[in-house]
Amino acid sequence: MQRIAESVGDCECLWGGVLEGCEIVFGNPDPKVLARAADTKWVQLESVGFGEYLGLDWSVPERPPTITNLAGFFADPVAETALAGILALGRGLDRLLRHQEQAAWVGDPIRAGLRLLRDANVVMLGNGAINQRLAELLAPFGCGITRFDSSATHWDIEQALPSADIFVAAVPDTPATRGLMNEHRLGLLPPHGVFVNLGRGSLVDEAALARALRTQRLGGAVLDVTKNEPLPGAHPLWTCPNTILTQHSGGGTADEMDRKIDHFLSNLARYRAGQPLTGTIDLGRGY
Repeated sequence: MQRIAESVGDCECLWGGVLEGCEIVFGNPDPKVLARAADTKWVQLESVGFGEYLGLDWSVPERPPTITNLAGFFADPVAETALAGILALGRGLDRLLRHQEQAAWVGDPIRAGLRLLRDANVVMLGNGAINQRLAELLAPFGCGITRFDSSATHWDIEQALPSADIFVAAVPDTPATRGLMNEHRLGLLPPHGVFVNLGRGSLVDEAALARALRTQRLGGAVLDVTKNEPLPGAHPLWTCPNTILTQHSGGGTADEMDRKIDHFLSNLARYRAGQPLTGTIDLGRGY
């Protein structure tokens, strides 16, 4: 009979005993323990991200187990979070909610700073499920959409940034994406531009982003991810103007765990039938 381990948290000491003799894992086991788990053949992560499993020494089990992630699982909620954040910034809801907390009526003066999403030029970095779904949600607004996948060069991206009313990134943490949105490329965005990051915080130079927001060199930001999570209390992004931090909650739904279990059971049926698993990642390529 196959032995299946279910997620027990991140503690290495807990995972050490659980994985011994275990063929299948459902959850995100401690990477160091997994690299020594000679009996584990398949790991179903309960996340899309898997960066912590890259570059491990698999010499003990001689070959890494098959690892599957939740690719595409969070497309709907994350895309809706992005749309909500973009609309909130454009229509001033973030500022109006702060005024509401203070019982401060602003009224007409705020109107001049409000923007429409209709006909906006949206540049998307990453052509995965999240950006594909967001493009569908933006369609009724008549937005022009330019998409870049992993084959895009830095020159290609830089040529598109100056005309981006909204820049949306939904890419994994890889050597090619780390620090891609540096101070230079952030500076190519127009002053009214909105920066949206839905993938990994390592994409952007956060100090440069905070400076651009504070000096109004950039119009706003919607950030579901940050380089360090939780974001430290003294981090400048907490107090940047026109900034919405959704605290990596963008993929959440009330039935999230039930849907993850359903996904695992579906893949388990494939595993037992010897069929290809969904969401298999290539550790060598990093995605």
